[in-house]
Amino acid sequence: MAITDALTLPRLSDDYASGDLEAAESALEGITPDGELNKRVAIWQGDITKLRIDAIVNAANRSLLGGGGVDGAIHNAAGDELVEACRPLDGCDTGDAKITPGFQLPAKHVIHAVGPVYSRSKGDENAQLLSSCYRRSLEVAVENKLTSIAFCAISSGIYGYPIRDATEIALTTVRDFLLSDAGKPIELVVYCIHSNRDLSVYEETTPTVFPPTDEQAAEEQAAATEDTASVAAEAETSNEGDAPVAEHAKEATPAAEDAPTPVAESEQSSKS
Repeated sequence: MAITDALTLPRLSDDYASGDLEAAESALEGITPDGELNKRVAIWQGDITKLRIDAIVNAANRSLLGGGGVDGAIHNAAGDELVEACRPLDGCDTGDAKITPGFQLPAKHVIHAVGPVYSRSKGDENAQLLSSCYRRSLEVAVENKLTSIAFCAISSGIYGYPIRDATEIALTTVRDFLLSDAGKPIELVVYCIHSNRDLSVYEETTPTVFPPTDEQAAEEQAAATEDTASVAAEAETSNEGDAPVAEHAKEATPAAEDAPTPVAESEQSSKS
């Protein structure tokens, strides 16, 4: 798979303008549209190990020495140097994050965040720890003078966090940070989505947290109208193209009726 430069990815503002992202009926309570904010966030379905960006966030375990899922994929792509760089870090607490170089990855750095293993009986604690993963990752990025960062869906794999709940936490935590003074240095946040299921959830949830401005909503509506008109025009062109064929078939029918009826092979045999 080819390397993707994160700076070339369409932002939420572009997705609204193209109609790829549709406005929700309503945003979450207390959230208002912010056009500039929508220019700093992107949703991308692809392989996080193939993304050229300042930092990718690894859904790590507490040892930081590699594991399954995206953790294993990142370690494999980065090479053996990554695990050697992680050893002196002495692990990482749940909800915290630590940084290493990216080594053989196209990303310059890896920020290792340890998400919670989901437990229904510890819902509030889980939510706080997961939110902390995103916030601490952004803080570490700023501390290291990084301006772009890509997140995978932390804890929503083998750690079992329900994807809709995890997505809302990921979106709201990042929004709050970007709007704070601490978040001003961050120019781009990419939500890197692996599965179609997760992508569908992000497309449904994102407009409730990063709603379009009236201008962006108007562009979205214009794009939808243009698509409808284009489909109608193609259908009309197709129908016009079919008409001569039908007419030709009608013209050909009398000729077929005037043609002599072929004598059946059995009849020819009896006459001979």
